[in-house]
Amino acid sequence: MLKARFVCLRASLYKIGQGDESTTGRTLMGAQPQAEQGTGMEVLRVSTKSNPNAVAGAIAGVIREKGACELQTIGAGALNQAVKAIAIARGFMAPSGVDLIARPSFREVPNEAGLGEITTIVIHVEPK
Repeated sequence: MLKARFVCLRASLYKIGQGDESTTGRTLMGAQPQAEQGTGMEVLRVSTKSNPNAVAGAIAGVIREKGACELQTIGAGALNQAVKAIAIARGFMAPSGVDLIARPSFREVPNEAGLGEITTIVIHVEPK
């Protein structure tokens, strides 16, 4: 399961998607910040149902707090939403004089069913 690979950084968890219920019972159509073990990098998991504006706000907030983040996507629809969110986040950060760059890469993660691995596209986003 993917969640076993990440460690939560915040008490309130937010899931990406159409009003998914978080573990605290709050609803947000934004992102779930998580840290990858050993790196301290915030990972925002993006799905096909993610609202690009909400993900863009999460990207901007994480970059202001931590300096960089990663977007994790599985599938073409999720990648599409992530790319739109990055474009919107660039607009959010532009008034403060910050431009964002994005570096895509592939990563193998364990399948949630425990059957092998899934290839994900991870986009590292940071200020230029």
